Parts: sequence; structure tokens; C-alpha cells
Amino acid sequence: MFKVGFDNEAYLKTQSEKIRERISKFGGKLYLEFGGKLFDDHHASRVLPGFAPDSKIRMLEKIKDKAEVIIAINAGDIEKNKVRGDLGITYDQDVLRLIDAFRGYGLYVSSVVLTRWQEQPSAVAYQKKLETLGLKVYRHYPIAGYPSNIPLVVSDDGYGKNEFVETTRELVVVTAPGPGSGKMAVCLSQIYHENKRGVKAGYAKFETFPIWNIPLKHPVNLAYEAATADLNDVNMIDPFHLEAYGQTTINYNRDVEIFPVLNALFTRILGESPYKSPTDMGVNMAGNCIIDDAAVCEAANAEIIRRYYNTLCQVRKGNAEKDQVYKLELVMEQAHISATDRKVAVAAVAKAEETNGPAVAIELADGAIITGKTSSLLGASSAALLDALKHLAKIPDEVRLLSPMVIEPIQSLKTKQLGHKNPRLHMDEVLVALSVCALTDYNAKIALEKLPELRHCEVHSSVILSQVDVGVFRRLGVNLTSEPNYQTSKLYHG
Repeated sequence: MFKVGFDNEAYLKTQSEKIRERISKFGGKLYLEFGGKLFDDHHASRVLPGFAPDSKIRMLEKIKDKAEVIIAINAGDIEKNKVRGDLGITYDQDVLRLIDAFRGYGLYVSSVVLTRWQEQPSAVAYQKKLETLGLKVYRHYPIAGYPSNIPLVVSDDGYGKNEFVETTRELVVVTAPGPGSGKMAVCLSQIYHENKRGVKAGYAKFETFPIWNIPLKHPVNLAYEAATADLNDVNMIDPFHLEAYGQTTINYNRDVEIFPVLNALFTRILGESPYKSPTDMGVNMAGNCIIDDAAVCEAANAEIIRRYYNTLCQVRKGNAEKDQVYKLELVMEQAHISATDRKVAVAAVAKAEETNGPAVAIELADGAIITGKTSSLLGASSAALLDALKHLAKIPDEVRLLSPMVIEPIQSLKTKQLGHKNPRLHMDEVLVALSVCALTDYNAKIALEKLPELRHCEVHSSVILSQVDVGVFRRLGVNLTSEPNYQTSKLYHG
């Protein structure tokens, strides 16, 4: 059952206030490195139930009159056609998506910075494309020995070679389509140039996870380790903060490791460092807005197990290494949970063994677990979906929601006209058929009206699902996992 554990409205208020406070600390100019996802932060919404996926952008919307956005993209990633795994689009395409999304919230995108510029042909063409679209584009260059070669980095041959990005507002948000884009380097380069121009400017970092003011082994922080198993990030106590203030706070290994270098860079640029620890650099207020720790712990533990199943499937597909599975098993051990705690997974596997075929289980908000099996008419996902809607609408099991008069023409179209060998209906086809039946059938109508109640439900499949069914489940807002098995032994799984 979905339980709210996070006060989203308090978060929007306190987070925007914290950023305003940090702007004033630096005399009215702040470069804010934005880590993680600004839009569609579904990880945060899953581990902090009540956190809205668009919370960060809504928070920026509250101070949009003071803010502008710079988007950084690594020129090498453009050349390699690097793809965002969650969206399936290249980084250069995602920059355009981000710009449109920012503008949709009324936020001003001032420019794009092409980092690690080395005259890559694809990057040259991309710059021309952006400029044709009316965007300002700047180039930042590789620096030998970056960031450890501090005398070179903080010189006219280091940051000084980078093109200075003209900005006009108090808050400059620096974001990117993914990791390795050079956000921090853009911020520090700008501070170097601003300082040479006599402008006092500061730097801060905004990342939601790990949350600095909850325990190291809190499930929410462990869920962050699970989410970054591919990066091998490790949460740790911030030793610099502990030494400076005698206070235990949480950060992660990369920020702790780089802090001495950052501290030296700040000192070289500004004369003294404004921060005594990596925690000092952050402005995250999420930990102050947890209102039900038990609900948050339960949600985070569930997310760790989901990450485990999803990584098993990625290994099966050849998209992840087994070391990531071992890392997740260690995280589960630290959280005192196991894969068998996912009740819906146990139910799906049991149904598959009982029917000797693929099965899907859905756990509803009332705790009921609905299972679906594969038949000649429906795939397991479609069968489970219809039975779940029946349960929610209190429609007896024996009532048929889809008329054969509607199903048969769809199957005929699939097999005779479109060349499909499998006549069974996918979920999108089932929902279209249900919509047609709802025009004349009351039961179909009330079942269709229950679709929104599936949001936040748990779903597990005994086999890796087709992209069609995965996409429908995602749009319905359910939390989906699968066993790391294909339905067939074919080499190609489209």
C-alpha cells in the first residue's frame, strides 16, 4: 500500500529558500551544479513516497526570475553518439529535449557549452545546428593533468583558454544530459573568469542523494548505492566535515576524494576556500522533509530489490556486468532484506510453475495479488491487467470484459495483414479493445475507469517482457520487475 513519507510542498519551499540563502552568501552570483535528473526523477519519487518527479524543476520555477540555465555536453559524447539508457536517445538529442522542457516551465536557457572540445567533426556540426536554432554555444577545452595540475588548471592556459559564457542572472544552473559532461568544470571555469573580471561569484552543488543528514546505512542512502551500482559509488561519512565541525554527515566517495583538489582550486581562484567539506558545498534539503521514516524505509528497501531484479535482467541482456549484481547483493545484505521479500515476484514464479508458462502478478493497493497466465487470446501481462481491473471494479471473475467480436478482428489484422506469428494481444491492444467495448458495455466502462488506481502498484513477470508491455506498464506508473529469463530460446528478442 502506498504511504506518503515525504512532504513535497515543504521541500519546494525550503529548497528554494536554501538556494536563495546560498546566492546571498556569495554576493549575488551563484553557479549551481545540478546533479541527477531535473525532470522525471522517478528514483526519488519511489524512495521518498510523496516526492513529485518534477519537484526539482518546480522548485527552480519558484525562483525563475533570478535563474538561467547552462547545459553542458561532452563533445566526445556527441562524437560517440552516447545514449541515455533510460530514454533511449542520444545526449545531443537530449540537450534539445531539456531546452524545450526548461522553456516549458518558463526558465531561461542562456547557452550550451561543448566541453572537452577537440574539433570533433560531429561536435562541429552540432554547434552549427544549435546556432541555426538561435542558441548561444561556447567551447571548453581539455586541460592536461586536470584537475590535479592546479597551477596549470588555474591559469590562462587552463581555465583561461575556455570561452567565457556570458550570463546575466544571479543563479546560473549548470546541468547536463548525463554524467561525465563536465558540469563542475564549467562552474569553476566561470568562477575563474568572473574573478578576473572583478565579479564575486560562488559555487554550490545540488544532488538529492545520498542524503547528508540521515544515517549512512539508512535504506534511502543504500538505495542510492543500488541505483549507482554501475558507477561503483560508495556512501561514506564525510571526514572533512567531521574534522571541521565534529558532526557526522554523509557523502559519497567521488566527492570526498576530489574535495582536497577542489579546495585548492578555490583557494587559488578566490584567495581562500569558502568550504571546509564536501557537505558544505551542498544545498540539499530533502532530508528535512521526510515526515514518515518507516514509510520511506519500506519504499527504499523495495527499490533496492527492484534494482536487483532489473540488474539481473540487464546482465541477461548483456548490458551489465555480474559485479553489479554482487554489489546489489551486498547492499541487500546491509539492508537486511532479500529478493524473496518481493511478494509479487514469489507469486508470479509460483503461477508460472503451476501453469508451465509465462505469468505476471500484480500487487494492488489493498494488498491483493492478482496473477495472469498466458492463453491463446492474451499474453500474461494482458490477462493480469484485465483481472486486476475486474478486482478493482468488483466485477465477478466469470464476466468477460472483451467481446470476441472485438478481439477476433484485431488478431486477424495482426496475423494475416501485419505478419505477426503470435495472435495474442499485447497490453496496448487490450486497452484499445477495452475502450471500444466500453462504448456499449457497462462492465468494460467501469473497469477502464479503474486504470489510474494501478499507479504505484507492484508488478512482476516470470519472463522478460516485450518493449510494448514494458512501455504500457511504465505509462501506467507501476513498479515493474522481471525474472532474468526469456520466453523463448531464440537469439534475437525484439
